[in-house]
Amino acid sequence: MKLKKTYKFALKTSFLITVFLTLLMSVFLYVFYALNVGQILLFAFATFSVSFVITQFRVEKFIYKRINKIYKDLTLLESVSFRKNSITTDMATLTQQIDQFAKNKKIEIETLTVREEYRKEFMGNVSHELKTPLFTVQGYLETLLDGAINDPNVSGKYLERANKGVERLIYIVKDLDMITKLEVGDLSLDVAPFDIIQLVQSVFELLEMKAAKKKITLTFDMHYKHPIMVVGDAERIQQVLTNLIVNSIKYGREKGTTEVSIEKLIKNKVIVRVTDNGEGIEKKNIPRLFERFYRVDKSGSRKEGGSGLGLAIVKHIVEAHEEKIYVESEINIGSEFSFTLEKAKTSV
Repeated sequence: MKLKKTYKFALKTSFLITVFLTLLMSVFLYVFYALNVGQILLFAFATFSVSFVITQFRVEKFIYKRINKIYKDLTLLESVSFRKNSITTDMATLTQQIDQFAKNKKIEIETLTVREEYRKEFMGNVSHELKTPLFTVQGYLETLLDGAINDPNVSGKYLERANKGVERLIYIVKDLDMITKLEVGDLSLDVAPFDIIQLVQSVFELLEMKAAKKKITLTFDMHYKHPIMVVGDAERIQQVLTNLIVNSIKYGREKGTTEVSIEKLIKNKVIVRVTDNGEGIEKKNIPRLFERFYRVDKSGSRKEGGSGLGLAIVKHIVEAHEEKIYVESEINIGSEFSFTLEKAKTSV
């Protein structure tokens, strides 16, 4: 059995006291009285026993009082681990507990610091995104109120521009509402089997005119003869594909290509890849791509429009399906966003 540290200390201390007093007693008996071995052994045993009890009691009490104060000071910091644990007088164990406590608190403080910085950045981004269209709308309306409304050549144009600003505000607010619901798990998914090939084709048709403005070709990597049935919320996956393809068009080069491929990953999974030959993304920006309002090109991307929430929404929708999303990119070569989906049992 392993002895408590306090017992080891008491045993060693008692042994040293016993040896010292027994030798002293032996010399005393040898000089003044007849040397009696039995009496010496009895004296040694009594000395050891009394020394051990007193030392152990005093050490336990001495250490307990001071360690108890340490525990009380630590529990003021609301450490659950220290509240649950019984008080130990083993200094090694206590040191380990305090070290672990310090590490946990350090991680907690670092996490809170990161969150605070993220909160400030998020609030600044929200303010900026809403401020731009608000000021635009306000400017046009003030001009109209100042008399331009009576000029038929100006009023119609300004009202149309003000309306576009309002539409942008609605777009941002809708995206904010959706991502909030996704983050708190308040958005339910209508999961059912659907043909991913047909869904991609419908997204191509929806974005055909947008791609034509930059002469970008939307295409599959090959001709798929049979449907590929997957399981998920078709409406949400369409939103994922739309956001990814819109991004590829937005940052794609003139007369470029956006290619979609669906490949078998493992027995019950497929991976959907959206690849373009656009400007690409620097490696330092990739870890933050899916953050809300994070933009690689702060000026250029705002000119292109959008809420800055597209990729954050994509990530949340994919993760809500318990799937993974990946990104690979090289500057001046292009980018590839891919995500996994579960195959339906009836898939060909």
